[in-house]
Amino acid sequence: MAERLSDVEARIGSVSQLSAVITAMRGIAAVRSHEAAARLPGIRTYADTVGEAIAQALALLAERPPALAPAPATATRQLVIAVCAEQGFVGSFNARILDAAAAALARSPASDLIIVGSRGTASAAERGLEADLTMAMATHSDQLPGLANRLADRLFERLQRGPLSPITIVHAVPAAPGAAAGTVTEVALFPFDFGRFPPVSHARPPLIQLPAATLLERLADEYVFAQLCEALTLSYAAENEARMRAMVAARANVHAKLDDLRGHARRLRQEQITEEVVELAAGSER
Repeated sequence: MAERLSDVEARIGSVSQLSAVITAMRGIAAVRSHEAAARLPGIRTYADTVGEAIAQALALLAERPPALAPAPATATRQLVIAVCAEQGFVGSFNARILDAAAAALARSPASDLIIVGSRGTASAAERGLEADLTMAMATHSDQLPGLANRLADRLFERLQRGPLSPITIVHAVPAAPGAAAGTVTEVALFPFDFGRFPPVSHARPPLIQLPAATLLERLADEYVFAQLCEALTLSYAAENEARMRAMVAARANVHAKLDDLRGHARRLRQEQITEEVVELAAGSER
């Protein structure tokens, strides 16, 4: 009986250590999600500034520019970018992203897929989804701008090899206040929609050093970069939010397990005491 009790007490110690690890992981995830959310206002301000520049540059053209990617009738393939998790303990996070990506891929018989996030890459392989390119997702908010740069470079390199339309990015969005979980959204990158930016005329046109069409193309590229930054940052925040929720659920399960083990240990201890009392009583009778 003593050995059984010691085994249970050892398990209680192990589960208590696991509870401490889970609490630490939850805290780290909460901090990372907060750090990502703090970056979003700056990213959106930057996108708005580029958008204002596009609106001013449009006023310099005699007519509206064409889309910066081939029209769907002339394009040969579409491209879908799926932003998944780099690390584990995120529940159904990757499954929801890949479900949305698969639905997007089904719209065209010819599609390319880019997966960002090692966990998502592994989950896609299990589903039979073959990625044309995989990239690691950021594990810290400071890595997000560099990842957006690399993703933009790969995207424009791919555009140079042949027409793609449409190009969309599928990513998660953190849960709204009071919501049980975040959502998944799909954002169109190309064809670039200049209709979002009504031309702004000024009495004194801005001084430019490039032809207006070239300037617009470069500004559009910069706006796409801002969109990538926002998508990656939102997904990073949502990933850590999902991990935080998973750790909350895990902690509840661990606490329930600890309660069971402690109750079991008390019963074993009581049984041990009872046996000892019985033995002592029997000895005194002799």
